[in-house]
Amino acid sequence: MTSPFAPLRGQLLSAAEALADGPAALPEILAGIVDDVDHALREPLEIFPVCHHSPASALAMLRRLREKQPKVIYLELCEDLQPLLSELHNCRLPVALQAFASELMDFPKESAPLSVIAPITEASAEYQAISYALDTPGVSLVLVDRSTDHVFQWQPDPSSPAETPEPEEDLHGDAVGVEIGDLRPRFAELEEHLLHHGQVRHWSEWWDQYVEQPLAGADHETYRQVMTMIGSLFRRLAPHDSKRYASDEDRERYMWTRIREHLAATGADPADCLYICGAFHAASRLAEVGSAPGTPDFEITPRTGTTWLYGLIPSSHSAIEAQFGLAPGSVSIAAATWQKQLGRLRLTPFQLDGQKGGKKKAKRALPPPSVTTGPVTDHLTGYLAGPPTLDGLDEEELRGWCVDIVRLARRNGYLASTADAIAVFETSVLLAGMRGRTRPTPYDFQDAAVTCIEKDTVPGRRDVKRLCEILLGGDRIGQVGYDALPPLARDVYDRLAPLGLNLEQRSIQRALLDLAARPELAPCSQLLWMLRYLLPDQAVRPIMGSRKLGEKHIQESWDLDLGRHQRTIIELGYEGVTVEQVLEQRLRRDAWDPKATAASALKAVEHSMLFLESPRLTEELGARAVELLSAERTVDDAPAVLRRIRRLLGHYRATTPVLPSWCERFVTGGYAHYCTLLPTTFVDEETGVRQVGAMLGFLFGMESLALSLGCDRTQLEIAVRQSHPESPAKVALLWAARHQLGDLPLADLRLRVDELLGNPLVVPAVPQYVSGFVQALEPVPRLAPFVVETISKAFGRLPDPVLLPWLPTLITTLRQQAAELVPVLTREAGRTFPGTLAAIDSWTPPWLARRPATATATGARQPSGGPAGTLLAAHPASTDAVAELLGCPGEWAPAVAVPASGRSALLTAFPATADAVAALVSA
Repeated sequence: MTSPFAPLRGQLLSAAEALADGPAALPEILAGIVDDVDHALREPLEIFPVCHHSPASALAMLRRLREKQPKVIYLELCEDLQPLLSELHNCRLPVALQAFASELMDFPKESAPLSVIAPITEASAEYQAISYALDTPGVSLVLVDRSTDHVFQWQPDPSSPAETPEPEEDLHGDAVGVEIGDLRPRFAELEEHLLHHGQVRHWSEWWDQYVEQPLAGADHETYRQVMTMIGSLFRRLAPHDSKRYASDEDRERYMWTRIREHLAATGADPADCLYICGAFHAASRLAEVGSAPGTPDFEITPRTGTTWLYGLIPSSHSAIEAQFGLAPGSVSIAAATWQKQLGRLRLTPFQLDGQKGGKKKAKRALPPPSVTTGPVTDHLTGYLAGPPTLDGLDEEELRGWCVDIVRLARRNGYLASTADAIAVFETSVLLAGMRGRTRPTPYDFQDAAVTCIEKDTVPGRRDVKRLCEILLGGDRIGQVGYDALPPLARDVYDRLAPLGLNLEQRSIQRALLDLAARPELAPCSQLLWMLRYLLPDQAVRPIMGSRKLGEKHIQESWDLDLGRHQRTIIELGYEGVTVEQVLEQRLRRDAWDPKATAASALKAVEHSMLFLESPRLTEELGARAVELLSAERTVDDAPAVLRRIRRLLGHYRATTPVLPSWCERFVTGGYAHYCTLLPTTFVDEETGVRQVGAMLGFLFGMESLALSLGCDRTQLEIAVRQSHPESPAKVALLWAARHQLGDLPLADLRLRVDELLGNPLVVPAVPQYVSGFVQALEPVPRLAPFVVETISKAFGRLPDPVLLPWLPTLITTLRQQAAELVPVLTREAGRTFPGTLAAIDSWTPPWLARRPATATATGARQPSGGPAGTLLAAHPASTDAVAELLGCPGEWAPAVAVPASGRSALLTAFPATADAVAALVSA
């Protein structure tokens, strides 16, 4: 049979021969394009090539559906998304069909979660086909593309998502986008050539100028042949050795295999069917392509054991542009073009019943099909040979744009005027003429507006380019209706209904909860705190009120922005039926994560007590914390462990008669664990002073409880004696530990510090010793007066070359690592130093006013001088009684004519206490 495209094929080959210096493959490419078009049109099952989010494709689809009224529509879309299509009735477009999996099988665990999205807009051929099929009785819609499981099976590395820019509101996140009808040259040099000669900046503008506008009013055969020709051209120029090309060929084999299976199962006539696919796939010449019986099938591999969850999520024009690499504003311009062409051509689009946000249109019965089957005729030759049909200058439309952009610019802080509107109009016409266009496009208008209105600075958040995008259509954002939400999301809306707010509204709303006057709002408060933990910070944000152990607020204030974070709530529904279930799963996952630590497990324990109030879960998480602590070989998280276990023990002691068993095991296990690691961490250079101080804080702070539970203090004493640090800061920590154990009296500590300050060779290291003493306030808080004394001596005696470089380091260290110790130092300094400026001149530091005790020949010590010595000498019986009670044996020095036991040792050990008591009695 003679091909109707034979004359066109001959013309193209003649043109290729005339280009003698052209590529050797040019004749083959040109002839192959015509053969591809002829092959596609001869297929008994009509192939309808489309481009994703193309108004021209949507218009051609709308007209074709009304003419042919097919009974079966095969659509290039993941086959397992089929049940979601009926839920589009309850949504406001654009939305995206989503498949989600968080628990993976046969995929790398580190790639979780996996997500696939397929966005749907009104200005798309796919939505017109879906609306027609769902609202027309007797019509079957069959999705034939690979399943979402196969999407990741065929992806080389599921753990590394495509490198595409993120949308501003992150509506799609890092999901893999299903490119329905993707039509873009995969030959970089070709795209660059087309953009250069088309005098445009990006691919979206070229497509709008040279494909969308000419094909908007084309008849069906012309549209079909031109789109197939473009798909064939891009296909033949694409790199055939790439993985993506091989994946595309497997997709085509997959889809035609599914089509033949459905035809064989239902007995449908291919003449009554329509196959909607991307133009790239329409030009396929594979052996497995075709509906004829006997065509070889493609062996479809089974799916993995991964359980996929499905739902609808909101989408937006900007999210679609970012997901698929389109120019900013291109989808909004496409939507505006779609509406304009509908009015110009007087067409009524298909729209799902109950579609939110859409205009209600009267339902009209479709006329009988007007399609007559006949021989294929050549429409390409006339289309390619004739001049492009371009609309003339629409002055009214362009004038409206210019006036509106000036008004919008003034609202956003620009000093625009009527003169700017005139300038934008004239510049738009000028730019269109320079680029070979009769009618200025939205892109010409955008360039003209930026040139004429935007000056040196942008006065507000939006520049003129963004204002043009808003003017020409805006970033329309879809919404999933209540009935299409998963059970968890519906439960959230139902439980927050007592707040009386419209939670679907896309703006921040303030919720005021007076729990004293309206106790019925307490469940709302509990839910909001759980959502605060699970959702992004901006979705649920507390303004007044907090949730901590032991706190109970009677008033709370919240900023709620659930309307713009609907996607995150929907994805919570993929993890469980209720928020409580999801939260419990998250806490368990955090505690049993391979990288979990004792600190993270204690954090999960605290959150379970705050949000879930489940003793069983808390006990399990606490047991996990005990297990993790005993397995740790480093003490990097010791500060966090100490902080959290202190808070938990304080809460239990205040609210329960006995400690839970896991707390007792944690204290005893931690005491033995840290005693074992103490000598090693003291000498380990990679272990910081903060970590060692936290270990000692745990050991000394939990000592009384640990000893009451059966621990042996000898283990700690041995560990301290076996510690031999070399770092000055850790040496100071060791001295503090020995002092706490009673092995190093305070007088000896002062003596050692004085020796450090008096040794010129050690003076440069004194700041490190001081830093260690500051960190020692964690395990030995009663050293606060001594630390203030030491810092004061350092400030007074260290030379400026040593002191000045150390001060910023001290401040930074305190701020980042020991912020809770600063109030302790501040309070102690306030008690030590004078409170007024006049008192400074007569003030004597207490460490200088104190007279050190002197040793006698017999080894006993005399009592301190001053009122304390006088008091004790006058009342020796009381002193003896207190000394015997404390177990401090000793004798009075011969210089004191009052023989007794224990006085000298008692006074030497506690001089400050004796002075304070003497001053109190004297007063």
